[in-house]
Amino acid sequence: MRTGEPLPALGDVLAGLDTGLWHWDTAAGLVTVDAVAARLIGLPPEQVSLTEAQVRARLHPVDWNGITGSVQLAVIEGTLAEVRIRIMDGQDRVVRVVRSRLKPAYDRVRKAYVLTGTLQEVTEPAPGTPAGSGAVTGDRRRSREAFLLDAGRALAEARSTQEVLRVAANLSMPGFSPDGLAVFGVEGDRLTVVGHHGHEHGADNPFSMPLDTDYPAAEVVRTGRAVYLSSPEEYEARYPLTWPLAQRFGRRSWAFLPLTASGRTMGAWLAAFTHPVAFTPDERSVLTTVARMLAQALSRAGTAENERALTDGLQRSMLPRLGPQRIPGMSVAGRYVPTGGGLQVGGDWYDVIPLPSGRFALVIGDVQGHDVRAAGLMGQLRIALRAYASEGHRPDAVLSRASRFLHGISEADPAETRFATCLYVEVDPGSGVLEIARAGHPDPMIRLADATVLTRPTAGGLPLGIDPDADYPTTRLPLEPGETLLICTDGLIETGGHDLETGWQRLRGILEEHKGDQEELADALVQGVHGPSSHHTTGPLADRREDDIAVLLLCREGEGCGCGAESDTALPPARRTMLTVAQAEPERIAVARQQLRELLHDWSSADQVDSAVLLLSEVLTNVLVHTDTDALLLAEVTGGGNGRRIRVEVTDACDDLPHVRSPGELASSGRGLLMVELLAHAWGVAPRGEGKSLWFELYETERTGSG
Repeated sequence: MRTGEPLPALGDVLAGLDTGLWHWDTAAGLVTVDAVAARLIGLPPEQVSLTEAQVRARLHPVDWNGITGSVQLAVIEGTLAEVRIRIMDGQDRVVRVVRSRLKPAYDRVRKAYVLTGTLQEVTEPAPGTPAGSGAVTGDRRRSREAFLLDAGRALAEARSTQEVLRVAANLSMPGFSPDGLAVFGVEGDRLTVVGHHGHEHGADNPFSMPLDTDYPAAEVVRTGRAVYLSSPEEYEARYPLTWPLAQRFGRRSWAFLPLTASGRTMGAWLAAFTHPVAFTPDERSVLTTVARMLAQALSRAGTAENERALTDGLQRSMLPRLGPQRIPGMSVAGRYVPTGGGLQVGGDWYDVIPLPSGRFALVIGDVQGHDVRAAGLMGQLRIALRAYASEGHRPDAVLSRASRFLHGISEADPAETRFATCLYVEVDPGSGVLEIARAGHPDPMIRLADATVLTRPTAGGLPLGIDPDADYPTTRLPLEPGETLLICTDGLIETGGHDLETGWQRLRGILEEHKGDQEELADALVQGVHGPSSHHTTGPLADRREDDIAVLLLCREGEGCGCGAESDTALPPARRTMLTVAQAEPERIAVARQQLRELLHDWSSADQVDSAVLLLSEVLTNVLVHTDTDALLLAEVTGGGNGRRIRVEVTDACDDLPHVRSPGELASSGRGLLMVELLAHAWGVAPRGEGKSLWFELYETERTGSG
């Protein structure tokens, strides 16, 4: 070629050098080859685009894995990748060996690799020959480094013994891949098989032999030194007694390596080959490195499996099984989800306790912390609560004794002082009355028969274990037919970065939208809080999922509850709430107002809701100001469609009847009943045997006149 003449086309140069080009886009899953590359992989010599599966069918499976590992290493190092690839025909025979040099790039947007490279046919020495065991070239060394990188990653990600064995069985060592693998373990003074691959003939039979047997794996465990056998003759000469065990599998070379973790030989790893292997220093280095990674992975997996077994045992012993038991007219569902701590068990628990009176108790609690100490205290506290309840004590007495018990444990070990929140509910299945004592725990929620959800503020005391003389007042609530009680630990409320307010709103939405039975509702609550969808509905705080979750559902069977018991009447279910406002608790008027707003959450007129809340506040205030008794609130929504009615009734123990007055312009009182008369559609005062009740009604559909 004379100076100044144009260079020949790249394609002509490559074709003259018998070098092909190929391009692989992993996102599209397509491989494009030119005519030379197509001929080298056994296709007609023309440019064509193939799927990954079509290309992979023509390559040796070991080499396909080698390409993947080399590409990952080259991207990390920013260098070229070099691989040798064996081309196979339809009968799985090697027809040629090609070398590929390629430049990979990683597309972060599509999360895919884009590769462009060359293909050239090379002469590959047969496995086990002197040429095949010679010096390791740069591309082969790079391929083995990529293999070790990929093998280390896969073994590090394995979480169980079976996963580790599965990874080991799929390891494709570049240049000398084994055809059979086995992992041996030690039980007492005997050698056993933990797992195997490629030993189908009789390999499933139980295998166990004494460690002093003249067998390579047993010797490796005894001495901690590897054994390499390059030929059947060498195997038979060194281990004549156990040679028949290996002879039937038709292997040509064997490597037995110790599995050592933390300075202790825990077993042995066998790699068997159908072709002779010289076990050069480089090959021994690769096998030794894999054996070390395999030992570490098996050790981690064994530790994790022991922890899971301990966790399962703790859970089975500390949590009741709710399935078989049956409570007349009621159903109970519970869930416990451990999410934090090293052991997957923490301080949350629930319990269902039969009582001597024929009633039963629901208990849910949370011991401070997410460690073994918390789990141990939880078990002791659960047993103590069950014992106190079984003695027939009332809810307040049960919690008082439990607090004294936990405080005593803390005094014995001041460095490990803990407290616990708890909610104790005594249930009368016949009447549906709930007697609730609360120790620093979240309040319960009630799902009414028409799916309206109300929070139920209850009186409470300090968490258990803080003050041995703490009092725990009792709150009485009715559970009507078709209604469901929800009690839970704060993990159900706050998981996912929620505070108490936003967490309750999330639970309210799940409760209101659910249509199934209690078991399905319990699953929906856990899934909505801890499932994949919850990652898209995080709260205003940092998204943390480290707190355990415990939840109990109690349903009183009736129309709308989802338990299968439906009423014969066609009338829509009533929606009601009850609340006591004591003379010493005027702040509960605000609670009553909030309860009424929740009861009227879907009322069509916001002005009527405001009027109802205003009238309720006036009536309750009149009782506290003008009498020396407590006030009992009963609010009820009845009817359906556009004919609903809200009736609010406030009862007290004073016999003096109120009267409508005309207060002067500067009077500071006397306007309560006047406001009731102006804003209510109907109202009245009803004397009782002891005391009286004042009631008023508002109709969602406007009516003429008022009572």
